[in-house]
Amino acid sequence: MAPAIAKPLLSDLVAQSGQVPSSHIRPVGDRPDLDNVDHDSGAGIPVIDLKQLDGPDRRKVVEAIGSACETDGFFMVKNHGIPEEVVEGMLRVAREFFHMPESERLKCYSDDPKKAIRLSTSFNVRTEKVSNWRDFLRLHCYPLESFIDQWPSNPPSFRQVVGTYSTEARALALRLLEAISESLGLERGHMVSAMGRQAQHMAVNYYPPCPQPELTYGLPGHKDPNAITLLLQDGVSGLQVQRNGRWVAVNPVPDALVINIGDQVQALSNDRYKSVLHRVIVNSESERISVPTFYCPSPDAVIAPADALVDGDLHPLAYRPFTYQAYYDEFWNMGLQSASCLDRFRPDNQAD
Repeated sequence: MAPAIAKPLLSDLVAQSGQVPSSHIRPVGDRPDLDNVDHDSGAGIPVIDLKQLDGPDRRKVVEAIGSACETDGFFMVKNHGIPEEVVEGMLRVAREFFHMPESERLKCYSDDPKKAIRLSTSFNVRTEKVSNWRDFLRLHCYPLESFIDQWPSNPPSFRQVVGTYSTEARALALRLLEAISESLGLERGHMVSAMGRQAQHMAVNYYPPCPQPELTYGLPGHKDPNAITLLLQDGVSGLQVQRNGRWVAVNPVPDALVINIGDQVQALSNDRYKSVLHRVIVNSESERISVPTFYCPSPDAVIAPADALVDGDLHPLAYRPFTYQAYYDEFWNMGLQSASCLDRFRPDNQAD
């Protein structure tokens, strides 16, 4: 008898069966309540125009970014500086990759989460009990010259197009981190300096149409372990953010990117800014493509807030210093959970 999952990638499995495999069905108490989501645009996340970030109104933009980091943990940016043709090229080549024949895509396949370049499915198939409705291509991007030759060579334009986008995304991430530093009253370069040599990787996510989206997640509720995430998404909604205990749909806005604060900025800000729970739901009509860029400290960077952000009475030290490598290992061991991995690094929690 053939195994339940004969194909390693979800998209090929669904194309073959047309059903939600049992491996992807969540327990009844752990399914998305799709009827209990806020879709009203008034409940959405802030939209910040970056046009004046390098102009005379920089202080206003910096304050808006700081306010969004403090109250929402998520915001959108428009006039972000990444050329429209670069954004469109990234989405186009992502779709072309996932539409290639299975045999061509599987040349990149691996279930080893330590591989810098890999095509896989769900999140961590080696440890999770229920799979997520997602295939993804993971690419390390910085330094670009260290990784680009390991990237897929098909579609033929993939390396050039994705390399250009990743370079532009890094430049934007650095501008945002500088603004975040300023918003905390720190020197402009503090956040970037605190992250050491830095690292950057991206996931090219593919969410196939799902026959019964109420049974599964694209990704369950989680917080990002990195410093800052820049999300490019096509026109299909799927991202939801938890706000005041309720899930809020983050519907795509043309020409805007979604930015969210990760756990490292929460730690570096000494809890002033918050890494927020978010999830991805799927739908039965349309495939969805998203491309999050994760900007990270280097593995050996020691994460600790600036002295100016630590006050023994009002703002005591929220987390004991840790290396990003230690944090990331802990995050992968936990898997995607609503519980914050940061809690394991509280001063009163001395477990390794």
